[in-house]
Amino acid sequence: MAKLRLTLACGEYEITRALIEGKIQPEGIELISLTMPSPERHWRMIRHQEFDVCEFSLAQYLVSKAKGEPLVAIPVFPHRRFRHSYVFVNTQAGIEKPKDLEGKRVGLRTVQNTAGLWMRGILQHYYGVSLKKIQWITQDEEPIRLGRGKGLCPKRVAPGENIDDMLIKGQLEAAIYPDILPSFSRGDRAVKYLFPEPEKEEMRYFQDTGIFPIMHTVVIKQAVVDQYPWVAKNLQDAFQKAKEMCYRRMEDPRKIALAWVMHHVEEQKQILGQDPWVYGLTHNRNNLETLLVYAQEQGLIHSKLELKELFVQSASDKSPHYLVDLKKSKE
Repeated sequence: MAKLRLTLACGEYEITRALIEGKIQPEGIELISLTMPSPERHWRMIRHQEFDVCEFSLAQYLVSKAKGEPLVAIPVFPHRRFRHSYVFVNTQAGIEKPKDLEGKRVGLRTVQNTAGLWMRGILQHYYGVSLKKIQWITQDEEPIRLGRGKGLCPKRVAPGENIDDMLIKGQLEAAIYPDILPSFSRGDRAVKYLFPEPEKEEMRYFQDTGIFPIMHTVVIKQAVVDQYPWVAKNLQDAFQKAKEMCYRRMEDPRKIALAWVMHHVEEQKQILGQDPWVYGLTHNRNNLETLLVYAQEQGLIHSKLELKELFVQSASDKSPHYLVDLKKSKE
């Protein structure tokens, strides 16, 4: 019997590599894998729904779902990242602590990217920063048009300008960006971290909250799930197997080009646990519900969505199985 052919657009990560390369195959599915940078992938899915299955910005998924777009997610989260390392300030702006951002001009790529949504929420709830006292300036067009009303009410940069140059010149006092800004990468002395030791600050945040921020989920066209309900569970199982293969690879110091790889692996386990990239809803409920609150407070969605509206419930169910005598089966 022929397998169902589906396109998958996702990032080229170690935890998805086995799926992309076909070493792990979802049962009953032939995946045509496409890898590309996140902004392009998300834009093409939002504007044209070019892919059957897509690793997708969680913030943009919430906005899409609130607007009734025919997408549904499985509780697979292939990209997470702490965000304290991506808040930059002009060295002459007099900003030494998060509260100093109040009254300042702060640049964003867009309001809708998940990195900014998380960091703004963290600034508000963890550090007591009033988001309403900040003038927000965005670099790019929003992927999905948001209505005016409750929200950040940002202004766009002028044509030909960009927030990195504006930060260097002092036209912005700070910027929150999904990646390291070019000015910081090249060592420009006009730019520094808001948090002098961001890694330690991220560890403290995790110890206090238990949250390792989720950036992306995996969405499927609703029409595919409606016609083939079994696809959701089989895809989630395949993503899980690919991740487990990645973990096994990391345990082999010969395969990773880091001198102290085992030290870093053990340190991560001690801080974040055995499976920091855990899938499913059970262990991610607090993470997801926190972001839902942030999205509503910041005006991306107008009423709080429920997790059961966002994720295919069958994909979260743990299937029953027979008890197996492993010793006997090996014989």
